[in-house]
This record gives sequence, structure tokens and C-alpha cells, in this order.
Amino acid sequence: MLPQGAIFLALPQLGTVLLGFLGPQRLSGWCGSPRKLPWCPGHKALLLVWTVIYFVVGYASYLVWKDLGGGFRRPLALPFGLYAAQLATSWVVLILFFAAHAPGLALLHLLLLYGLVVSTALIWHPINKLAALLLLPYLAWLTVTASITYRLWRHSLCPQHQPPPPPAGEEGD
Repeated sequence: MLPQGAIFLALPQLGTVLLGFLGPQRLSGWCGSPRKLPWCPGHKALLLVWTVIYFVVGYASYLVWKDLGGGFRRPLALPFGLYAAQLATSWVVLILFFAAHAPGLALLHLLLLYGLVVSTALIWHPINKLAALLLLPYLAWLTVTASITYRLWRHSLCPQHQPPPPPAGEEGD
């Protein structure tokens, strides 16, 4: 892998770094609360998965960049324009979900992000099939994240329908 590959691996990580600066004390959020969803992983697990996904996506972007001849010429405009849009949107989702605790806005951005990732995969497929396939775990993770976000958003609209906290000593974390 060329030295540029390290840049492609590191660039997506800016979202988690930015999140760390914006709200490290607020990161535990909903999934660490007594009313947590039974199937919601802890915030550290969520951030770990996002980090791994970002490395995979960064590697996929490197493959596309390399197959298009490197540099920054016109053929990169659409494949990397979509990639830049989905990266920026994914960072906004992280901030809305973890730092701002705005599940409704996060859900809207997740739906937009899903469309951007699908579009990116379709554009990347003729360039590098592996790069497009590497976006599939990202889409799966977005599905999980969207289901968690939807549930949190729904409960924020109707807090009386939230399950009561478990009795003391029965927490699973």
C-alpha cells in the first residue's frame, strides 16, 4: 500500500476524533442508561464498530483512487464527490446521535446516508468490485444504527411508553 493509503485509512476517522472533542462527557447517552434498549450495545462498542467500519470504507476509497490512476483528476469527481458527501453525513450522524442526543435528526441523516452509501457502491462497482463490496458491512451497520436510532426517537416522542428501569442489581452492563 502506498503512503497515500494511510491517508485514505485515516481520513474517515476524523468523525470519531471530532466527536471526542465535541462531547466526551456525553457519549454514554441512551445505551448506558437504566432504560437502555435490551439489544443496544454500549457506547464504546458502538464507537468501536464505527471505527472499524471507517477503516474498511477508507481502504475501499483507496482502492478506487488507485484504480482511477491516483492523483486528483476529473474522473475522480463523481466517485469521490459521493464519498465526501457520505463521509460528511456520517460524521453529522455521529454528532447528532452521540453528542447532541437528537435521535430524530440523526435518523433523517441516517436515511440520507444510506442512500449516499448505496449510490457510492453503485458508482464504485464498475471501478473496483471489491471496494463496492466493502461497503456492504457499512450498509448492514447503518441498518442496525437506524433501528436503534428509530427506537430512541420513538421513545423520545412518547416517554410514557418507555419500559421502566430494571430493579437494582439486574442491569446487564
